[in-house]
Amino acid sequence: MLAYPHIDPVVFSLGPLQVHWYGLMYLIGIGGGWWLAAQRVRAFDPNWTRETLSDLIFWIALGVIVGGRLGYVLFYDLEAYWHDPSLILQIWRGGMSFHGGFIGVMLCCWFFARRHGKKFFELMDFIAPLVPLGLGAGRIGNFINAELWGKPTDVPWAMIFPTDPAQLARHPSQLYQFALEGVALFIILWVFSRKPRPMMAVSGMFALWYGVFRFLVEFVRMPDPQLGYLAWGWVTMGQILCLPMILGGLLLLAFAYREPLMQRFRP
Repeated sequence: MLAYPHIDPVVFSLGPLQVHWYGLMYLIGIGGGWWLAAQRVRAFDPNWTRETLSDLIFWIALGVIVGGRLGYVLFYDLEAYWHDPSLILQIWRGGMSFHGGFIGVMLCCWFFARRHGKKFFELMDFIAPLVPLGLGAGRIGNFINAELWGKPTDVPWAMIFPTDPAQLARHPSQLYQFALEGVALFIILWVFSRKPRPMMAVSGMFALWYGVFRFLVEFVRMPDPQLGYLAWGWVTMGQILCLPMILGGLLLLAFAYREPLMQRFRP
């Protein structure tokens, strides 16, 4: 068993102001995505200015934060927030939904694409390889907060989390998600997008592989206590929300490669 590295969730304090690692991870994810976007923007559209790219990052960040928070409220704990709406603003305590953030980013990108004369999936293909950096950083934030831990286990790398009332050795599922949703997904998308691909292909790869990775990790991650398992003693809300992503990813790839395949087999 590995010892959990006790890290103070607060990076530093300036009087009443506290800077939390969880919030800092979001800044790292957004800042890193901005830097990666700057490396890719010439191939995407050499006419884009620095101001245009900054505008895009602003809208993406807005979609992540607002969509992620509202998604958590709606998908995972509506009753608690209904009784105390002020909890919605307490982002430093955790409680962000990837799927809500994903919907928020799509809506913001749809608005941005219309405003700048871009096709929606053209823009989504551009930003998809940037997202895993933020996902990975967010999972490190979950680990530091000692939240979203996994099921009890006897694997050699199990950990006892200070927030666990039972003090059982558990899967460090946050690190599994960091490795899959952050590192592995970044490598897949970055390598895949380095060559010209038909529109929707990169977006399809993102939706498919994120959905698969998240669906698998949910088998060893504890469900949210206020929801528990939703069916058959093992199905979680995360898995249910991932099924449309997996199906949508497959459909996007099918549409993206339908015409190239038809051209290959035409006489």
